[in-house]
Amino acid sequence: MDLRLHDGVPMPRLGFGVYKVSDEDAVPAVSTALAAGYRLVDTARLYGNEHGVGAAVRASGLAREDVFVTTKLWNDAHGTGAARAAFEASVERLGLGAPDLYLIHWPCPSRGLYVQTWRELLRLRDEGRVRSVGVSNFQIAHLEQILDDSGQAPTVNQVELHPYLQQRELRAFHAEHGIVTQAWSPLGRGTVLRDPVITAIAARHGVSSAQVVLRWHLDLGHGVIPKSVTPARIRENLDLADVVLDADDHARIAGLDRGQRTGSDPDEVA
Repeated sequence: MDLRLHDGVPMPRLGFGVYKVSDEDAVPAVSTALAAGYRLVDTARLYGNEHGVGAAVRASGLAREDVFVTTKLWNDAHGTGAARAAFEASVERLGLGAPDLYLIHWPCPSRGLYVQTWRELLRLRDEGRVRSVGVSNFQIAHLEQILDDSGQAPTVNQVELHPYLQQRELRAFHAEHGIVTQAWSPLGRGTVLRDPVITAIAARHGVSSAQVVLRWHLDLGHGVIPKSVTPARIRENLDLADVVLDADDHARIAGLDRGQRTGSDPDEVA
């Protein structure tokens, strides 16, 4: 289940997120995920668990090229020199060589440095320090700025996306420019799992609410990075091959959009 990024790099469509997982807990969680069959792990400097993620990947017995590793630049490292230093520190903590994907975590528009920072990520990619570069939490205006400046679109924009926040206009912009939409908080931090529409669809198909929502994401072409530290749920979130949603299911889920965020507004993060 790979997506082909516009630079030719293949990226697994379904990955494993480790937000709010401690460095110590990341080792067993990522080990469980890799053993279950996940082949993408998404971390960030903010999460404080790059050491643990790297250790789990190294101990997995898998070849490095078989595990896609994403990490992200935090907000205090915008700007040319700071971005390069932050990248190098993340590479050292991971201990895996070149990351597969490096993202600007938030645009932080009040700082006015995300365009400069994007140029530095492109240089890191061109130097072979990272396979692919993208962004996270960028809105259309932010994407237009970096496109106008560099002429190069990010391969991925990782954004909050779930049935209560469907981001249709942003997704259309991504499709127009060959940008993969990757969903963080794909289950709305659990809020959507109790929605009567979701629970009814899950009951009809004999699957969990989480499996319904994750299949919805995959059907729409999103990349998705659910997070759990519970082994049974880690495995369940990957077990989607037999989950089939019909047109009526999709229509009902489409009607749940409220524009409701569980996280921060990208225009307000400094």
